[in-house]
Amino acid sequence: MVFRKPPDGGWGWVIVVVSFFAQFLCYGSPLAVGVLYLEWLDAFGEGKGKTAWVGSLANGIGLLASPVCSICVSSFGARPVAIFSGFMVAGGLMMSSFAPNIYFLYVSYGIVVGLGCGLLYTATVTITCQYFDKHRGLALGLISTGSSVGLFIYAALQRELIELYGLDGCLLIVGALSLNILACGSLMRPLESSSSPPPEKMCVDKVPDQYFVYHEKEKTVEENISILEKGYIDEKSVNNVPDCKQDSILNRNVLSSISINEKDTYKKKVVEQTNFCKQLAKRKWQLYLTYWKETMVLFKNKVFSALFVAILLFDIGGFPPSLLMEDVARSANISEDDYYMPLISIIGIMTTVGKLVLGILADFKWVNTLYLYVTTLLMTGVALFAIPFAKSYLTLAMLSGILGFLTGNWSIFPYVTTKTVGIEKLTHAYGILMFFAGLGNSLGPPIVGWFYDWTQEYDTAFYFSGLCVLLGGFLLLLAALPCWNACTNQSSKLPPNTYSYKVASNA
Repeated sequence: MVFRKPPDGGWGWVIVVVSFFAQFLCYGSPLAVGVLYLEWLDAFGEGKGKTAWVGSLANGIGLLASPVCSICVSSFGARPVAIFSGFMVAGGLMMSSFAPNIYFLYVSYGIVVGLGCGLLYTATVTITCQYFDKHRGLALGLISTGSSVGLFIYAALQRELIELYGLDGCLLIVGALSLNILACGSLMRPLESSSSPPPEKMCVDKVPDQYFVYHEKEKTVEENISILEKGYIDEKSVNNVPDCKQDSILNRNVLSSISINEKDTYKKKVVEQTNFCKQLAKRKWQLYLTYWKETMVLFKNKVFSALFVAILLFDIGGFPPSLLMEDVARSANISEDDYYMPLISIIGIMTTVGKLVLGILADFKWVNTLYLYVTTLLMTGVALFAIPFAKSYLTLAMLSGILGFLTGNWSIFPYVTTKTVGIEKLTHAYGILMFFAGLGNSLGPPIVGWFYDWTQEYDTAFYFSGLCVLLGGFLLLLAALPCWNACTNQSSKLPPNTYSYKVASNA
């Protein structure tokens, strides 16, 4: 498939709008699952750690399955995958309304909805990158805010729907709203070249010359007979052999030549196909070896190794507040009359602000994006340590806003990855980092819930979360210090296309 040059406008802005609403409809409920978490605790009577698996799977499984999602989009295109993800998200939400136990929710809400979110995210990012080049950063920033706005609105919406229709009715209505993803997906028109050659011609042009051996040697019986008859006539004119004898000789020669030709052709087919399979297997094996060698080269970079540890620890410690903050407020005996706005809604709207502000800061030449990212990690760790001391709605709301703003560091994470490994290795490195981010999302809330089940209070859990985030931030800071760069340059072990952090980043 041949794509035109990105138009950086036109129908591309329609793609941005529908991608924004698609992420809004898809991620609204999974990110605001903290409201549902309270209802599931009361409905099934399970422990907080076991119940927290539902929301953590829904948010982590899409990142864990990101390689599979990328293969699906590459094979089938962004529009079919987006439409299919709409069916998955809507179906998973509606199935969850009939859940008889928490284990059913693991599959219906955690896996089905989570995979649908992962597929949709990959599809929206892919189609947006195809339509934009110069304004790609702006377009991706706009569609990424759809999930944060969805968190802000769905937190209040799901609370209201639960009061009016109950938990089951809320899930049915939210699932029905998710069907609008199908309309958004149908507008994701692929950017294909209208002047591309027909598929048949392209296939023939791409076939190597050795495959035409079969067609050259597999002549029909009539062609063989006509060739032999021509030779027979020429020979007859020279030797003057009687016609009857010549006819019998001709028949025997025709049959024997056809038989020999078919056997030779079959043997050559087997030999060439066997060699082709061997070459294909060898080529695939070489690709796998190359992939693992490149992975090992990435991990020789101290900053990248520290970055993968930091993102894992950040998601283990920094993701639970967005899921458990409502239960933290209930555990602190805060009256519902004091609620001016759901805490999860505050996290959602401040995440949107954080993405925009931190993204703008990263564009300044005097700002080092790595140090900016480390600062957000350290501040997140301090805010997590402060949660056990918050005993009122106002203090919890302030901490929710701070944590939401700092969580917006996802908008500068691609900048940091690019400056660490180089643009040529960005896709490879980013896929590895997103896998560990999904692992952290999946493990964080259950770990915090288990701490509560063991201690019957959240203080120890958030001390642990803050320690994880601070540890990741300090490791990344130590790896990025100029003294490490000096040592690395002396040993000349720095991988190619890797940028130094001695000076401010130009991201």
